[in-house]
Amino acid sequence: MASDAARDDAARRALTLLEDAGIVLTDTERAGLEVADFGFDDLGRVGTQIHTYVNTDRYCAKELVQLPGQTCPEHRHPPIDDTPGKRETFRCRAGTVYLFVEGEPTDDPSVRPPAREEYYTAAREIRLEPGDQYTIPPDTNHWFQGGPEGAVISEFSSRSVDEADIFTDPAVDRLSGVEY
Repeated sequence: MASDAARDDAARRALTLLEDAGIVLTDTERAGLEVADFGFDDLGRVGTQIHTYVNTDRYCAKELVQLPGQTCPEHRHPPIDDTPGKRETFRCRAGTVYLFVEGEPTDDPSVRPPAREEYYTAAREIRLEPGDQYTIPPDTNHWFQGGPEGAVISEFSSRSVDEADIFTDPAVDRLSGVEY
């Protein structure tokens, strides 16, 4: 798990990216920004900063921030109860995000996984610039990485149940350091 100092630094940098993108958060929202380190002490390479606006049994809206070169590990949102799983739309607000999904592999991808490459199987690259969006079907392996300037991504989805996400890498701990 990342240290408090590393988490504070990641949060500070993410809040600057959000502000630069013109996304205004209240002081309470800023203080509650989630820093997900996925159980690794390596926020410079593996992590995601998340602000959740709303998450109900029907829909969810979040801001995801990827620091430059930071990767959210490969995962999928499986069926839960009587639902097919989370369907999510990513809309890039600032920077560049490299999204990888299942499908025909990209011949010369723009980025590589940060480590443990055997756990990154989704190989079709979708490059999102500001204003671009892509919808990820439920139960689809995907991972994403911020470009050289980082990325701010608005996520619109069906209900989010983070503790049910299935990560390809068994070492990932999605809720590491997260207070509920």
